[in-house]
Amino acid sequence: MAGQAGHNFSKFVLWGRNIVAVGRNYRDHCAELGNAVPTKPLLFMKPPSSYLEEGLGPILIPRGSSSCHHEVELGVVIGSVCRDVSENDAMSRVAGYALALDMTARDFQEEAKKTGNPWTMAKCFDTALPISRFLSTKELSDPSAVKLWCKVNEEMRQNGTTADMVFSIPYLISYISQYFTLHPGDLVLTGTPAGVGPVLPGDVISAGLGDLITMKFNVAQRE
Repeated sequence: MAGQAGHNFSKFVLWGRNIVAVGRNYRDHCAELGNAVPTKPLLFMKPPSSYLEEGLGPILIPRGSSSCHHEVELGVVIGSVCRDVSENDAMSRVAGYALALDMTARDFQEEAKKTGNPWTMAKCFDTALPISRFLSTKELSDPSAVKLWCKVNEEMRQNGTTADMVFSIPYLISYISQYFTLHPGDLVLTGTPAGVGPVLPGDVISAGLGDLITMKFNVAQRE
């Protein structure tokens, strides 16, 4: 699909420059991890090298991790440059969406939190961002109340709705754009609902966004 300024957004994973992720954006997820609900967005980055498109191999649990968790999320694909964008204008800068899994080496993350170090090892490893195909704004016209679900070996683990976000998509885009210029093809990950949990080598993760799209990935240990 060609979009603004001739960009082919169906290939955003190949040329998008930035991935800005939002932590703790669902109250029930904050509660299950014992975290306070934030008063402003908690942001971290993932590199484009962490993308894993469906059918291109398994999710690889990183070396040394014994607790790798799934976190299903709605991703927002940016369509035009966003710098100091207002909430009212934010949605006009959206090209479309994608379903994503923010894979997290939870043991690495807990160690980093205890020592006050960044979450890089926990969030940025190869295959840490399984991603669906691009969904246009015509396919998903209202992202504010769409169901998100994630199953492991056909057992439902996460079953939430974007209506429960602490900070809305327009607010997030506006807030992020005050600090980081967002470019066409960039992805904003909007947080995960409750139900996150571990996966093991040999597991199969499936996830869906309403009735619009599903995706499936095998899990393996990185040798």
